[in-house]
Amino acid sequence: MTEKDRAGTNGGGAGTSGLSARALTALLLMAIFLFGLIRITANVYSYIADRQGAGLATSPTIAWMLEGSSLAAWVVMMIPCWFTVRRIRPPRFSLPATIAIHALLAIPVSLGHIALMVAFRTALWWTMGIGYDFTSPDGSPILYEFRKDLSAYAELVFILFLVQWLVARYAAPPAPAPERRTLAIGDGAVTHHLPVDEIEHVGAAGNYVEVAWRGERLLHRATLTAIEAELAGAGFERIHRGRLVRRNAVRRVVTHKSGDFDVEMASGETLRGSRRFRENLEG
Repeated sequence: MTEKDRAGTNGGGAGTSGLSARALTALLLMAIFLFGLIRITANVYSYIADRQGAGLATSPTIAWMLEGSSLAAWVVMMIPCWFTVRRIRPPRFSLPATIAIHALLAIPVSLGHIALMVAFRTALWWTMGIGYDFTSPDGSPILYEFRKDLSAYAELVFILFLVQWLVARYAAPPAPAPERRTLAIGDGAVTHHLPVDEIEHVGAAGNYVEVAWRGERLLHRATLTAIEAELAGAGFERIHRGRLVRRNAVRRVVTHKSGDFDVEMASGETLRGSRRFRENLEG
């Protein structure tokens, strides 16, 4: 085994996870969401315990709605935050500049989170037939939420940066698209490079071959035998000494008593086949 064969087997190289970038991103974001669920669960029971300790009425349903609406708002805000982190990060910006820009962005992000959270809570409370009153213990609900959102945004930026770094480093590279095979056909002064999988059939025409492609007929100076050799392995079969067809373009084969047959193509055209070559389409 060469050094090249051993490279990347210990997880140190890109693409060792075997997951696509999309799958790895989804997996990591799901982990973040599950972490958020664990965190709000702890917050719910802390809220209930604090309320009971203060001798205040407590509803577990209300507690879950309060924390759940906040989490839902952060899930929505994660979308613009994702693109922001992808663009505002080292080395595109220096570390001090990145921190300063994100510190400023924390304000609109927090306002967006608060607006969504209040909207979700208003809708939830409305379904219960009551009104939602946006208040806080210090009498300044926006500032109260903003102080909490600052640490949440800093944490979110770090986590999203880490997710993007992990995806860029460990996601499996996309499989290269197979090169499309083409056939060079000289039609007069024009040379067409036809995708082989779009050619329907080829027929002999004297010193030329007639290539059926997208409903057109192109004349090319060559023998049918030479074209058959060029199309080897591309799924073309001879149905007549003067005709080749692409198997995937065949829709129906009708055999006559004589053993000869008709081949109905995807375009609707019907071609005559010789019994000598019938087994080419039966195999």
